[in-house]
Amino acid sequence: MNALHKKIGLHLLGWTLYIGYSFLGYFLYNWRFEVLLLTMSQHVLHLVEFYLCYFLVFPLWMKHKHWWVLVLGIVVVMGTYIGLRYTIEEVFFLSVFGFSNYTSITLSYYFFDNLYWAMPGIFLGAVAWALEATLQKERENRSLKQEKAQAELAFLKTQINPHFLYNSLNYLYSLAYPVSDKLAGAIIKLSDLMRYMLHESKDGKVELQKEVDYLHSYLDIYRLRFEDKFFVKLNIQGHVNGQRVPSLVLIPFVENALKHGVVDDASAPVTITLQLESNSLYFAVSNRINKSQKDQTTGIGLPNIRRRLELIYPGKYNLNVHDDGKQFKTVLGLQEV
Repeated sequence: MNALHKKIGLHLLGWTLYIGYSFLGYFLYNWRFEVLLLTMSQHVLHLVEFYLCYFLVFPLWMKHKHWWVLVLGIVVVMGTYIGLRYTIEEVFFLSVFGFSNYTSITLSYYFFDNLYWAMPGIFLGAVAWALEATLQKERENRSLKQEKAQAELAFLKTQINPHFLYNSLNYLYSLAYPVSDKLAGAIIKLSDLMRYMLHESKDGKVELQKEVDYLHSYLDIYRLRFEDKFFVKLNIQGHVNGQRVPSLVLIPFVENALKHGVVDDASAPVTITLQLESNSLYFAVSNRINKSQKDQTTGIGLPNIRRRLELIYPGKYNLNVHDDGKQFKTVLGLQEV
């Protein structure tokens, strides 16, 4: 609310200075009543133009990214200005006060003259909107830099433990191999998971095949707990062929499904679908909600996942969550993978 109050205060200050400056000339040089009314009507119309552009025209143009939206919006604003000015100065003032602004002019002259007088309100709206948009973008960039710095610091803090665990798992594998192939296989899969989690790339992305391999290993590790009572269906449609995705972008949805869903009921298995078409990716995870689940925490919350996707795929992803109290489903769509 403080930000809103600050914005309102700045707008009031700006209009006070702008209108006050014009009225200063009136009080210094021309005390005619007609001039006062015409000046007031002009400022009211500029206010209308300003906020039509500020709240409607320029935001719509930025949203749709089409120049015709901007041109059409400005034409509508100018038409509104001309129509309102004619109504106020040529109709209302003439009928109430007995004077009008224009006398003995052609319609074309009135139209083109008002195109000129309509420009200040539109120009001020453009300047104010562009300035605010620039400041907002700068604030977002500063926030992203801070988040990146915090993430890098957190990553550095966790570097020692994963490496230690990874090396320890390799040692445990050498001990377990002569004793149990099953145990040794589980340890090596867990070691592969750790290796993948430590993988780094400049753009934060990995080959999709590695993400799929990680998903298989994760399910294999989880299956050890339930053995033949682990009912999860993984369906991959399309070809995994060189696509790149952010590392660990798929596993949080599977992790949450296994943690909070029912995995030991053959009649309601957890379903995982990965579908690839052209350069797009569709990933859906569905599970029956486990009502007896006491642990309500998740590994990675959906808000955090949305934030990550927004940073990497701005305007190029869809994430939908469906929860009817019995069934929980997440659907992720990515473009340009």
